[in-house]
Amino acid sequence: MDASTSSSKEGTPEIVFFDIETNVPNRAGQRFWVLEFGAIVVCPQKLVELESYSTLIRPGDLSSVALRSGRSDGITRETVANAPLFKEVSDKIFSILNGRVWAGHNIRRFDCIRIKEAFAEIGRPAPTPVGMIDSLGVLTDKFGRRAGNMKMATLASYFKLGQQKHRSLEDVRMNLEVLKNCATVLFLEASLPSLLNGNCRSSSTITTRSRSNGKSLCREETSRKSPPTASIGYQRAVPYASRGSLEKMTEKVKNLLCRAQGNQPLNTILKHSHCLLR
Repeated sequence: MDASTSSSKEGTPEIVFFDIETNVPNRAGQRFWVLEFGAIVVCPQKLVELESYSTLIRPGDLSSVALRSGRSDGITRETVANAPLFKEVSDKIFSILNGRVWAGHNIRRFDCIRIKEAFAEIGRPAPTPVGMIDSLGVLTDKFGRRAGNMKMATLASYFKLGQQKHRSLEDVRMNLEVLKNCATVLFLEASLPSLLNGNCRSSSTITTRSRSNGKSLCREETSRKSPPTASIGYQRAVPYASRGSLEKMTEKVKNLLCRAQGNQPLNTILKHSHCLLR
């Protein structure tokens, strides 16, 4: 993880998990437009939600948005036709992001760039973070290939969290749940390595999306936010010897830890799961 340990005047800075949705350029010279912004501000010690915000955004070129979306619950031209322009919501977006730790999935290579471009276009300085947590890098390093190609849709499927909506606020909440699940699994494996660390790694390759700054073509199926296609070809591996649900396994291990550590609730485990984000 690449996270700053800087502190604001008021103490430890809050973390803002955010996500943007954009159009998908399908011809040379077509640019990215921010179509939706969603964010959740959390307390870093407890991951308690302090504030949330989301808004649709009408692009300067409405024709750049598809009439029909190839994604589940995706954004269409009709969805954003009556939404505010970016400059009309820029004050709120700036106040949400500025001076906080930024967190999200693949934000370093995509979302951060789009935010800077959008503020530059309206002639305003972009918000600046005091640190950054890109969960794509964190989970690739800490959780690894067991979860396939590390796209959010794949990670959500791995933990049975449902289908990715490709809507900003819903995807942010999914990102938080994925991180909590990964942190819990890693904590349990570290606590009981002889029981839980056995033949649980998949040999799947990690495939991630690479996007330019809007100067080259970009297909929807290669997007970070698009579900994995059949051509990716990976097998989902369960990180335990049995193929029972994560919830059942977590409950069994929780009971084991409670007996061994004086009936500490699972909340105590989750309280320390922020070590993953160091």
